[in-house]
Amino acid sequence: MTAAALTPEDEPRPRLTESVTVRVPAKVNLALSVGPPRPDGYHDLATVFHAVGLFDEVCAAESETLTLTCEGEGAAEVPLDATNLAWRAAVLLAETTGRHPAVRLHLAKGIPVAGGMAGGSADAAGALVACDALWGTGLSRDELHSLAARLGSDVPFALYGGTAMGTGRGDQIAPVLARGEFHWVFAFAHEGLSTPAVFRELDRLREAAGEEAPAPGVDDELLRALRAGDPALLGAALRNDLTRPATSLRPDLRATLQAGREAGAIGTLLSGSGPTCAFLAADATGAAAVAEALAAAPSVRAVRRALGPAPGAHVL
Repeated sequence: MTAAALTPEDEPRPRLTESVTVRVPAKVNLALSVGPPRPDGYHDLATVFHAVGLFDEVCAAESETLTLTCEGEGAAEVPLDATNLAWRAAVLLAETTGRHPAVRLHLAKGIPVAGGMAGGSADAAGALVACDALWGTGLSRDELHSLAARLGSDVPFALYGGTAMGTGRGDQIAPVLARGEFHWVFAFAHEGLSTPAVFRELDRLREAAGEEAPAPGVDDELLRALRAGDPALLGAALRNDLTRPATSLRPDLRATLQAGREAGAIGTLLSGSGPTCAFLAADATGAAAVAEALAAAPSVRAVRRALGPAPGAHVL
Protein backbone atom coordinates (compact mmCIF):
# COMPACT_ATOMS: atom_id res chain seq x y z
CA MET A 1 0.00 0.00 0.00
CA THR A 2 1.33 3.44 -0.92
CA ALA A 3 0.16 6.97 -0.26
CA ALA A 4 0.48 10.53 -1.54
CA ALA A 5 -0.03 13.66 0.54
CA LEU A 6 -0.93 17.31 0.16
CA THR A 7 0.22 19.67 2.91
CA PRO A 8 -2.55 22.02 4.10
CA GLU A 9 -2.04 25.74 4.27
CA ASP A 10 -4.26 26.09 7.29
CA GLU A 11 -5.56 24.00 10.16
CA PRO A 12 -8.45 21.62 9.39
CA ARG A 13 -11.82 22.34 10.90
CA PRO A 14 -13.40 20.01 13.46
CA ARG A 15 -15.07 16.84 12.12
CA LEU A 16 -18.40 15.46 13.27
CA THR A 17 -17.10 11.88 13.28
CA GLU A 18 -13.74 10.14 13.06
CA SER A 19 -14.40 8.12 9.88
CA VAL A 20 -17.11 7.28 7.36
CA THR A 21 -17.21 4.31 4.97
CA VAL A 22 -19.31 4.39 1.80
CA ARG A 23 -20.09 1.44 -0.45
CA VAL A 24 -20.59 2.24 -4.13
CA PRO A 25 -21.45 -0.08 -7.05
CA ALA A 26 -20.05 -0.87 -10.46
CA LYS A 27 -22.22 -0.28 -13.51
CA VAL A 28 -22.89 -1.98 -16.80
CA ASN A 29 -24.46 -0.16 -19.76
CA LEU A 30 -27.40 -2.25 -20.93
CA ALA A 31 -27.61 0.04 -23.95
CA LEU A 32 -24.96 2.46 -25.11
CA SER A 33 -25.76 4.50 -28.21
CA VAL A 34 -23.05 6.94 -29.30
CA GLY A 35 -23.65 9.98 -31.48
CA PRO A 36 -21.07 11.93 -33.52
CA PRO A 37 -18.24 13.83 -31.80
CA ARG A 38 -19.17 17.26 -30.46
CA PRO A 39 -17.05 20.42 -30.76
CA ASP A 40 -15.92 19.95 -27.15
CA GLY A 41 -14.55 16.48 -27.95
CA TYR A 42 -17.26 14.55 -26.13
CA HIS A 43 -20.00 12.48 -27.76
CA ASP A 44 -23.70 12.71 -27.04
CA LEU A 45 -24.89 9.44 -25.56
CA ALA A 46 -28.09 7.62 -24.83
CA THR A 47 -27.53 4.84 -22.34
CA VAL A 48 -29.25 2.71 -19.76
CA PHE A 49 -27.09 2.38 -16.67
CA HIS A 50 -27.54 -0.69 -14.48
CA ALA A 51 -25.78 -0.89 -11.11
CA VAL A 52 -24.51 -4.36 -10.18
CA GLY A 53 -23.29 -5.98 -7.00
CA LEU A 54 -19.56 -5.44 -7.47
CA PHE A 55 -18.53 -2.74 -5.01
CA ASP A 56 -15.74 -0.42 -4.01
CA GLU A 57 -15.65 0.94 -0.48
CA VAL A 58 -14.38 4.46 0.18
CA CYS A 59 -13.36 5.30 3.74
CA ALA A 60 -12.88 8.96 4.70
CA ALA A 61 -11.16 9.60 8.02
CA GLU A 62 -9.85 12.53 10.01
CA SER A 63 -6.46 13.77 8.86
CA GLU A 64 -4.30 16.88 8.84
CA THR A 65 -3.47 16.36 5.16
CA LEU A 66 -5.16 14.97 2.09
CA THR A 67 -3.91 11.42 1.58
CA LEU A 68 -5.06 8.52 -0.57
CA THR A 69 -4.36 4.80 -0.21
CA CYS A 70 -5.72 1.78 -2.01
CA GLU A 71 -5.99 -1.99 -1.73
CA GLY A 72 -7.76 -4.80 -3.58
CA GLU A 73 -8.63 -5.40 -7.23
CA GLY A 74 -6.07 -3.64 -9.48
CA ALA A 75 -4.71 -1.48 -6.67
CA ALA A 76 -1.26 -1.24 -8.24
CA GLU A 77 -2.80 0.56 -11.24
CA VAL A 78 -4.67 3.19 -9.21
CA PRO A 79 -3.04 6.65 -9.10
CA LEU A 80 -2.74 8.06 -5.60
CA ASP A 81 -2.45 11.74 -6.42
CA ALA A 82 -4.51 14.61 -7.85
CA THR A 83 -5.20 12.64 -11.04
CA ASN A 84 -7.42 10.25 -9.05
CA LEU A 85 -11.13 11.10 -9.24
CA ALA A 86 -11.68 10.38 -5.54
CA TRP A 87 -8.92 12.87 -4.64
CA ARG A 88 -10.45 15.43 -7.02
CA ALA A 89 -13.89 14.82 -5.50
CA ALA A 90 -12.60 15.63 -2.01
CA VAL A 91 -10.92 18.80 -3.28
CA LEU A 92 -14.03 19.90 -5.19
CA LEU A 93 -16.33 19.36 -2.20
CA ALA A 94 -13.92 21.24 0.06
CA GLU A 95 -13.65 24.18 -2.36
CA THR A 96 -17.43 24.30 -2.74
CA THR A 97 -18.06 24.34 0.99
CA GLY A 98 -15.20 26.67 1.93
CA ARG A 99 -12.88 24.33 3.78
CA HIS A 100 -9.49 22.72 3.30
CA PRO A 101 -9.54 19.14 1.95
CA ALA A 102 -7.90 17.56 4.97
CA VAL A 103 -8.99 13.93 4.83
CA ARG A 104 -7.49 10.45 4.66
CA LEU A 105 -9.17 8.50 1.86
CA HIS A 106 -8.80 4.74 1.55
CA LEU A 107 -10.17 2.75 -1.39
CA ALA A 108 -10.98 -0.95 -1.07
CA LYS A 109 -11.37 -2.02 -4.70
CA GLY A 110 -13.74 -4.70 -5.93
CA ILE A 111 -14.43 -3.06 -9.30
CA PRO A 112 -11.82 -3.64 -12.04
CA VAL A 113 -9.55 -0.72 -12.91
CA ALA A 114 -9.93 0.60 -16.49
CA GLY A 115 -12.49 -2.15 -17.01
CA GLY A 116 -15.47 -0.24 -18.38
CA MET A 117 -17.43 -0.58 -15.12
CA ALA A 118 -16.86 2.99 -13.89
CA GLY A 119 -14.68 2.07 -10.92
CA GLY A 120 -12.98 5.46 -10.86
CA SER A 121 -16.31 7.23 -11.14
CA ALA A 122 -17.70 5.06 -8.35
CA ASP A 123 -14.78 6.09 -6.14
CA ALA A 124 -15.46 9.76 -6.89
CA ALA A 125 -19.12 9.38 -5.93
CA GLY A 126 -18.12 7.48 -2.82
CA ALA A 127 -15.65 10.17 -1.84
CA LEU A 128 -18.29 12.90 -2.26
CA VAL A 129 -20.76 11.06 -0.01
CA ALA A 130 -18.12 10.04 2.53
CA CYS A 131 -16.56 13.49 2.85
CA ASP A 132 -19.97 15.16 3.00
CA ALA A 133 -20.86 12.91 5.93
CA LEU A 134 -17.45 13.23 7.61
CA TRP A 135 -17.36 17.02 7.38
CA GLY A 136 -21.06 17.50 8.09
CA THR A 137 -21.47 19.73 5.03
CA GLY A 138 -25.02 18.45 4.55
CA LEU A 139 -25.33 18.87 0.79
CA SER A 140 -28.53 17.66 -0.85
CA ARG A 141 -28.43 14.82 -3.38
CA ASP A 142 -29.08 17.38 -6.15
CA GLU A 143 -26.09 19.42 -4.98
CA LEU A 144 -23.93 16.30 -4.88
CA HIS A 145 -25.18 15.41 -8.38
CA SER A 146 -24.06 18.82 -9.65
CA LEU A 147 -20.56 18.27 -8.24
CA ALA A 148 -20.49 14.71 -9.56
CA ALA A 149 -21.27 15.89 -13.10
CA ARG A 150 -18.26 18.22 -12.95
CA LEU A 151 -16.02 15.25 -12.16
CA GLY A 152 -17.10 12.92 -14.96
CA SER A 153 -19.95 11.56 -17.06
CA ASP A 154 -20.46 8.35 -15.06
CA VAL A 155 -20.11 9.85 -11.57
CA PRO A 156 -23.72 11.03 -11.08
CA PHE A 157 -25.22 7.58 -11.71
CA ALA A 158 -23.01 6.04 -9.03
CA LEU A 159 -24.78 8.26 -6.49
CA TYR A 160 -28.17 6.75 -7.37
CA GLY A 161 -27.58 3.17 -8.49
CA GLY A 162 -30.52 1.05 -9.61
CA THR A 163 -31.34 1.33 -13.31
CA ALA A 164 -31.48 4.70 -15.06
CA MET A 165 -31.43 6.42 -18.42
CA GLY A 166 -28.41 8.61 -19.10
CA THR A 167 -28.36 11.30 -21.80
CA GLY A 168 -26.10 14.17 -22.80
CA ARG A 169 -22.61 12.99 -21.86
CA GLY A 170 -24.35 10.37 -19.71
CA ASP A 171 -24.57 12.74 -16.74
CA GLN A 172 -28.29 13.59 -17.10
CA ILE A 173 -30.03 10.84 -15.13
CA ALA A 174 -33.65 9.67 -15.10
CA PRO A 175 -34.81 6.50 -13.29
CA VAL A 176 -35.99 3.54 -15.37
CA LEU A 177 -38.53 1.04 -14.06
CA ALA A 178 -36.96 -2.41 -13.74
CA ARG A 179 -38.68 -5.36 -12.08
CA GLY A 180 -36.98 -8.25 -10.33
CA GLU A 181 -33.26 -9.00 -10.39
CA PHE A 182 -30.87 -10.13 -13.07
CA HIS A 183 -27.97 -12.58 -12.88
CA TRP A 184 -24.70 -11.35 -14.34
CA VAL A 185 -21.25 -12.78 -14.94
CA PHE A 186 -18.29 -10.48 -15.60
CA ALA A 187 -15.05 -11.54 -17.22
CA PHE A 188 -12.07 -9.33 -16.36
CA ALA A 189 -9.38 -8.97 -19.02
CA HIS A 190 -5.63 -9.23 -18.47
CA GLU A 191 -5.09 -5.58 -19.44
CA GLY A 192 -7.13 -2.38 -19.26
CA LEU A 193 -8.41 -0.38 -22.20
CA SER A 194 -8.39 3.40 -22.62
CA THR A 195 -11.87 4.91 -22.93
CA PRO A 196 -10.68 7.84 -25.12
CA ALA A 197 -8.89 5.37 -27.40
CA VAL A 198 -12.09 3.35 -27.87
CA PHE A 199 -14.09 6.46 -28.79
CA ARG A 200 -11.39 7.56 -31.23
CA GLU A 201 -11.47 4.12 -32.82
CA LEU A 202 -15.26 4.31 -33.15
CA ASP A 203 -14.94 7.64 -34.99
CA ARG A 204 -12.18 6.21 -37.20
CA LEU A 205 -14.16 3.10 -38.12
CA ARG A 206 -17.26 5.12 -38.93
CA GLU A 207 -15.30 7.53 -41.09
CA ALA A 208 -13.48 4.73 -42.89
CA ALA A 209 -16.79 3.00 -43.67
CA GLY A 210 -18.49 6.22 -44.72
CA GLU A 211 -21.03 5.82 -41.94
CA GLU A 212 -22.93 8.79 -40.57
CA ALA A 213 -23.31 8.55 -36.81
CA PRO A 214 -26.99 8.39 -35.91
CA ALA A 215 -28.65 10.45 -33.22
CA PRO A 216 -28.27 8.39 -30.02
CA GLY A 217 -31.33 6.60 -28.68
CA VAL A 218 -32.46 3.59 -26.65
CA ASP A 219 -34.64 0.87 -28.18
CA ASP A 220 -38.12 0.46 -26.72
CA GLU A 221 -37.58 -3.32 -26.60
CA LEU A 222 -34.95 -2.94 -23.89
CA LEU A 223 -37.17 -0.73 -21.75
CA ARG A 224 -40.06 -3.17 -22.14
CA ALA A 225 -37.80 -6.04 -21.09
CA LEU A 226 -36.78 -4.15 -17.94
CA ARG A 227 -40.37 -3.30 -17.05
CA ALA A 228 -41.32 -6.95 -17.50
CA GLY A 229 -38.31 -8.23 -15.55
CA ASP A 230 -37.73 -10.72 -18.37
CA PRO A 231 -34.05 -11.77 -18.70
CA ALA A 232 -34.56 -13.45 -22.09
CA LEU A 233 -36.08 -10.31 -23.60
CA LEU A 234 -33.38 -8.19 -21.99
CA GLY A 235 -30.60 -10.41 -23.30
CA ALA A 236 -31.90 -10.04 -26.84
CA ALA A 237 -32.08 -6.23 -26.52
CA LEU A 238 -28.57 -5.53 -25.14
CA ARG A 239 -26.61 -3.13 -27.35
CA ASN A 240 -23.27 -1.32 -27.14
CA ASP A 241 -21.90 0.82 -29.98
CA LEU A 242 -18.42 0.59 -28.42
CA THR A 243 -18.15 -3.19 -28.88
CA ARG A 244 -16.91 -2.88 -32.46
CA PRO A 245 -14.10 -0.38 -31.76
CA ALA A 246 -13.06 -2.15 -28.55
CA THR A 247 -12.77 -5.53 -30.28
CA SER A 248 -10.93 -3.81 -33.13
CA LEU A 249 -8.31 -2.65 -30.65
CA ARG A 250 -8.41 -5.88 -28.65
CA PRO A 251 -9.36 -8.92 -30.81
CA ASP A 252 -9.03 -11.22 -27.76
CA LEU A 253 -12.32 -9.79 -26.48
CA ARG A 254 -14.17 -11.52 -29.32
CA ALA A 255 -13.00 -14.86 -27.97
CA THR A 256 -14.25 -13.96 -24.49
CA LEU A 257 -17.68 -12.95 -25.77
CA GLN A 258 -17.93 -16.12 -27.85
CA ALA A 259 -16.95 -18.30 -24.88
CA GLY A 260 -19.78 -16.81 -22.84
CA ARG A 261 -22.31 -17.38 -25.59
CA GLU A 262 -21.22 -20.99 -26.00
CA ALA A 263 -21.57 -21.49 -22.23
CA GLY A 264 -25.23 -20.51 -22.35
CA ALA A 265 -25.33 -16.78 -21.70
CA ILE A 266 -28.63 -15.34 -22.95
CA GLY A 267 -27.10 -11.91 -23.50
CA THR A 268 -23.54 -10.69 -24.04
CA LEU A 269 -21.99 -7.29 -24.44
CA LEU A 270 -18.95 -5.25 -23.61
CA SER A 271 -19.25 -3.36 -20.34
CA GLY A 272 -18.96 0.33 -21.22
CA SER A 273 -15.78 0.91 -23.22
CA GLY A 274 -14.36 -2.43 -22.04
CA PRO A 275 -12.41 -4.53 -21.71
CA THR A 276 -14.66 -6.23 -19.12
CA CYS A 277 -17.21 -8.47 -20.84
CA ALA A 278 -20.70 -8.83 -19.36
CA PHE A 279 -22.90 -11.92 -19.65
CA LEU A 280 -26.55 -12.14 -18.69
CA ALA A 281 -27.79 -15.52 -17.47
CA ALA A 282 -31.34 -16.81 -17.13
CA ASP A 283 -30.90 -17.70 -13.45
CA ALA A 284 -28.34 -18.55 -10.78
CA THR A 285 -27.69 -22.00 -12.25
CA GLY A 286 -27.02 -20.53 -15.67
CA ALA A 287 -24.72 -17.89 -14.19
CA ALA A 288 -22.70 -20.59 -12.42
CA ALA A 289 -22.25 -22.49 -15.69
CA VAL A 290 -21.16 -19.39 -17.58
CA ALA A 291 -18.73 -18.40 -14.82
CA GLU A 292 -17.18 -21.87 -14.77
CA ALA A 293 -16.63 -21.87 -18.52
CA LEU A 294 -15.17 -18.37 -18.59
CA ALA A 295 -12.77 -19.13 -15.75
CA ALA A 296 -11.01 -21.55 -18.12
CA ALA A 297 -10.78 -19.10 -21.04
CA PRO A 298 -7.20 -17.95 -21.75
CA SER A 299 -8.38 -14.41 -22.52
CA VAL A 300 -9.92 -14.02 -19.04
CA ARG A 301 -7.98 -12.95 -15.92
CA ALA A 302 -10.79 -13.34 -13.39
CA VAL A 303 -14.53 -13.96 -13.25
CA ARG A 304 -17.12 -12.43 -10.93
CA ARG A 305 -20.84 -13.07 -10.49
CA ALA A 306 -23.22 -10.32 -9.41
CA LEU A 307 -26.88 -9.40 -9.19
CA GLY A 308 -28.44 -6.23 -10.52
CA PRO A 309 -29.80 -3.74 -9.91
CA ALA A 310 -27.77 -2.67 -6.87
CA PRO A 311 -28.10 0.42 -4.64
CA GLY A 312 -26.05 3.54 -5.24
CA ALA A 313 -23.45 5.11 -2.97
CA HIS A 314 -24.50 4.71 0.65
CA VAL A 315 -22.93 5.03 4.07
CA LEU A 316 -22.31 1.73 5.86
